[in-house]
Amino acid sequence: MKLIIQIPCYNEVDHLPATLQHLPLQLDGIDEIEILVIDDGSTDQTAEAAHAAGVDHIVRLRKHMGLAHAFSAGVNACLRLGADIIVNTDADNQYDAADISRLLEPILNGSADLVIGDRGVATLEAFSPAKRRLQVWGSRVVSRAAGLDVPDATSGFRALTREAALRNFTVSEYSYTLETLIQAGNHHLNVVSIPIRTNRTERPSRLMRSLSDYLLNSGVTILRSYTMYRPLRVFSTIGSILILLGMVPVIRFLILFFTQPGRGNVQSLLLGAVLIIVGFQTLLIGLLADLIRFNRKILEEILYRVRRAEGENKPEDKV
Repeated sequence: MKLIIQIPCYNEVDHLPATLQHLPLQLDGIDEIEILVIDDGSTDQTAEAAHAAGVDHIVRLRKHMGLAHAFSAGVNACLRLGADIIVNTDADNQYDAADISRLLEPILNGSADLVIGDRGVATLEAFSPAKRRLQVWGSRVVSRAAGLDVPDATSGFRALTREAALRNFTVSEYSYTLETLIQAGNHHLNVVSIPIRTNRTERPSRLMRSLSDYLLNSGVTILRSYTMYRPLRVFSTIGSILILLGMVPVIRFLILFFTQPGRGNVQSLLLGAVLIIVGFQTLLIGLLADLIRFNRKILEEILYRVRRAEGENKPEDKV
């Protein structure tokens, strides 16, 4: 059983050595442990620090592509290196590396495909009260969208089986955490959350620049991911609402037409007709989007099989 611990990095020369120092060298049920660092176009000496620390593999992106792209590049590299299990952790030593063994337990006993480290965001002292509420609320929204129960949806401390990794196709440019959960739910993967410990944070989050920025990007990611996998439900809901709204002025027009002959209420009729027409068009768009969803499923299956065939290839130095 081969485990690869991957660490996406961007300008982490000051924090990466401490993170690497605490990673386990041996674990029960694991025959081989390797470390892979993804240098996301860093402008400092992150790659050199990783090399000096003796990591097994370094994937260097030509320019800064963002966390989601770095995560995907790491997963692809781990698959080509023959990983049976992949653990993803942050480079800032936020997560307690001793809890990696806890993440692996549900996978090793066959009860999970994806394990999420639960930081207990509702009571985490490192978060402000506003951020705690936001994290709890966001996790509930993602859980509902994915059909899962995930109390800490934004946790980057997670373990996944090779099969789960083969099914991972991240398209977001913001973060992989939310999209991969919605994707896992729609692929009917077994997802488990395990309480984990955290270390004192050494720097503020780079992903959450401001509350408004986080809400906007996270909201767009959730909406896009959910629509991608449930387009008919989304467009049917919107279309039905528009049709119902359009019926209100139409009914008003009919009532006035028969009770008060001669009064002109054409505006109500026109407004209702426009809303109803747009509603039916939205329903048709939903049908078209659902057909596109089936096409995406076929493409994902092709990519899944291609990944399986490429399992023995080695990653390139640059992606």
